[in-house]
Amino acid sequence: MRLNRGFAVAALAAVGVLGLSACAGGGAEPAEPDEPIAEAPEFEAGSTMADLAEAGSITIGTKFDQPLFGLQGLDGEPVGFDVEIGKIIASELGISEDNIEWVETVSANREPFIENGTVDIVIATYTINDTRKEVISFAGPYYLAGQDILVLEGNPEGITGPEDLEGQNVCSVAGSTSEKNIAEYGVNLITTDTYSNCLEPLRNGAVVAVTTDNVILAGLADQNPGEFEVVNNAFTSEPYGIGLGLEDDVFRNWINDVLEEAYADGRWADAWTDTAGTVLDLPEPPAVDRY
Repeated sequence: MRLNRGFAVAALAAVGVLGLSACAGGGAEPAEPDEPIAEAPEFEAGSTMADLAEAGSITIGTKFDQPLFGLQGLDGEPVGFDVEIGKIIASELGISEDNIEWVETVSANREPFIENGTVDIVIATYTINDTRKEVISFAGPYYLAGQDILVLEGNPEGITGPEDLEGQNVCSVAGSTSEKNIAEYGVNLITTDTYSNCLEPLRNGAVVAVTTDNVILAGLADQNPGEFEVVNNAFTSEPYGIGLGLEDDVFRNWINDVLEEAYADGRWADAWTDTAGTVLDLPEPPAVDRY
């Protein structure tokens, strides 16, 4: 359970080097050292950073069914690029991996989890948009994705883009940006709570396609070799951000500083290479938004 902020907690002991599970395929094997932990970081009293550092723990919401970005491993802990970004942020608060509580966060409950304090931050293939910024704030973006289409291997329907889906059954996730985007193309939309739940309807012909961000689809195809393929014709731009409490500008700016440091010192690239980079090329890191 998440610790109440401001509760006095004993100072963290020195943290040893731990193995890092960074493979996105589930059952990851330790290969890389743990994120180096900042020594006794000091923050402005009353800031979110100070509260988290004093508590010595952080609760992070992420996906548990997104290969390459957030996928629950055999030990029950999530692995992937989003997870590694969370570890980088925690390390700069002086918090070790062992003191991160991961909470499964699906598309529909990301804002509620932030608003009601279930989590401190959300890193969950979370597209920044103006509607969401009415109730939460975003740091980042830390990655730029694009919405695409997943079809059966061989693309038997000959689908090349969203225009080909008009009047067809298409699966996406309720509450996601992808759901709203594809609805504009006149599809018969079938929604579920996770993208992995869209795969069986695609297999059995109940839908002709699944649509969401290209990196998510690439992970699903990679996890199910020989069954699916990505059309590879992105039709949107989806900046992934880190969700946090509304108008917590000090915390947001601090996370943006951490991201920029990770871009510069190679930690961001290492996080990508060890996870999504097993399937996808290393992209350029995006400029953070200092709104």
